[in-house]
Amino acid sequence: MTFLASTGTAGVIEINGTVIVELLTFLLMLAVLARFVYPEVVKVAEARQRAVAEQLRLAEQAKADAEARLKQAQAQLEDARKTAQQVIDAANRSGEQARQDLKQRAEEEARRIAESARKEIEVERERALQSAREELASLVVVATEKVIGGTLDDRKHRELIERAIEEVASGDGSRRQGGS
Repeated sequence: MTFLASTGTAGVIEINGTVIVELLTFLLMLAVLARFVYPEVVKVAEARQRAVAEQLRLAEQAKADAEARLKQAQAQLEDARKTAQQVIDAANRSGEQARQDLKQRAEEEARRIAESARKEIEVERERALQSAREELASLVVVATEKVIGGTLDDRKHRELIERAIEEVASGDGSRRQGGS
């Protein structure tokens, strides 16, 4: 306030030569800046804006590429899981098949062994029967010789043996009376 009171004018701007020169200098400076500097500033700003936009586009593209690679990796992982599951399933089926094959072979081997044992038993039974028949025939010959007091001819001998064997085989065991 003291400044205003001392000059005597309250807030009025005086226009003198200095103000006009400053105004013209300012306008000239503004024209030079508008003509030469401002276009360069705009070019730099636009270049910076284009660079930022390009970086944003590249970042978006990199993001899209990363998402695509992630999806591809997930698909490969899922394929690997499916393949692993198929391998496990195949191994299980193969193991089950091997178990069935071993079981079948063991059953066949058991049947073969049982059949072989049955055949051996049958052979031994036949041998025992044959041995018993031969022993019986010898006993019959000896008994006949003692009863008759001599030997029989070959034909009578055979008939007696056959009859005795038939009686023993039929389980009759009783002797027929009479005859030769």
